[in-house]
Amino acid sequence: MDKVAVIVPALEKDVPGLWEAFSPAQSLAQEVVAFVLSPTRDAAEKAATFASRVVWLSVPEGKTFISRAVTALLGDALAKEAVPAVLVTSGGLGSALAPRLAARLKGSVVSEATRVEETPEGVVVSRPVYGGKAEARILLKAKPAVVTVKPGAFDAPQGQGQGQIQELSGTVEEEGQVLGREEVKTAGVPLNAAKVVVAGGRGVGGPEPFQRELKELADLLGGAVGASLAAVDAGWVPPSLQVGQTGTAVSPQVYIAVGISGASQHVAGITGARHIVAINNSKDAPIFRVADVGVVGDFKVIIPALIKALKENG
Repeated sequence: MDKVAVIVPALEKDVPGLWEAFSPAQSLAQEVVAFVLSPTRDAAEKAATFASRVVWLSVPEGKTFISRAVTALLGDALAKEAVPAVLVTSGGLGSALAPRLAARLKGSVVSEATRVEETPEGVVVSRPVYGGKAEARILLKAKPAVVTVKPGAFDAPQGQGQGQIQELSGTVEEEGQVLGREEVKTAGVPLNAAKVVVAGGRGVGGPEPFQRELKELADLLGGAVGASLAAVDAGWVPPSLQVGQTGTAVSPQVYIAVGISGASQHVAGITGARHIVAINNSKDAPIFRVADVGVVGDFKVIIPALIKALKENG
């Protein structure tokens, strides 16, 4: 296709995967037009390094909720561009805007895409289904195809220069306010950016292994420690470490699952991993069905041996 649009809802700093939608956009089209929602020009200038052109909509700064308010402005601007596809990273304002824009533009919408392709029939989107056990390929015939991109599913976009920035005129009024947010502070590499994730589940037996064996292995590999929902529910680790459908979706080079049975909601969050290594006492654990390498045994024996080998071999 000749042209594709990317929406960047940069109302907050450090939004997970905020810029990833540019990666499939650059593969789809020669011209990428970015629509940036931000109280300052900084985000528009960063978007200009990935896009051919940038349309910046200045939005109120603060604890605002404005999805309905910006739909009309964005919808009219997108209609003028006549793009066949619109991409935005899933989560927060992006997920709220996607269906509204698709309805306004009489297009189609799919969420949590892990691959986006152009075919003679239309845009084809792949996304995980059945808790990550299968992948659906969906043909979007109605244009524009509005697609939310699953964070962590795509590589970082490539800088293409410095696109021209123009400001979109219009007034955006607050519809409501976010009453509060809880800031989660993490030490070391963030889960969604880690190249290696060492995650523990109910099978590790308590909170101690997360601070000992799992942390030491993750530190040696330059990675991060994660956890299953069961470990979080047990109070062993904070929710910020949860990997899965209701936690963080990760896409590391290597994902090491320790004492994790492999429930569908957990597997849904690791579909982007390049390689999955499973360590579990039970040879019948479902995690082995998706693992590239499986080790049946006691992690208290296996992980120290692995740590020793890594130290001996540098």
